[in-house]
Amino acid sequence: MQGSLSIERMCQLARVSRAGFYRCLQERLPREEETEVRSAVQQVALEHRRRYGYRRVTRELKRRGFLVNHKRVARIMREDDLLGIQPRRFVTTTDSDHALEVYLNLARRMHLSGIDQLWVDDITYIRLRTEFVYLAVIPDGFPPSAEDCQWHERNAHQLPSRNPELGRGTDGARRNGSCGGAKA
Repeated sequence: MQGSLSIERMCQLARVSRAGFYRCLQERLPREEETEVRSAVQQVALEHRRRYGYRRVTRELKRRGFLVNHKRVARIMREDDLLGIQPRRFVTTTDSDHALEVYLNLARRMHLSGIDQLWVDDITYIRLRTEFVYLAVIPDGFPPSAEDCQWHERNAHQLPSRNPELGRGTDGARRNGSCGGAKA
């Protein structure tokens, strides 16, 4: 392949870094590898109840066989809001001794007899092969079924809105368990 030229010399002639040359020889797709590393970082951070910082997470990943750099782990933890929580002394901030009215959780005492009496919501992320997607679900409390849902590649802080004329979410999902054509 290279004849009498060294890899370093060929890279100089092509104006390519050696790291870039070796990186292009890897068989794995970079997005798949990035998703795998991101998933492992999240798993380690959550296994240790977010008490591990990027240095300890990096050591743990290397122990598990991942080739990672501490700067990459720190970036992933920062992007996913997984930086270690520093344990602090407990400080009471709730002022329970006040003259204001305390509101009860009314949903706990409700006896539902039909639809559209109680709505709840949930948002979660799902790991796909090359990325994470967010699923927002707004089920009716009676009976428990997915009313409206919407996929997001990023947490857009927007839940599907209801269209009163159609009686369903703007994406068309209503009591049929569908969310953009896929089962919810």
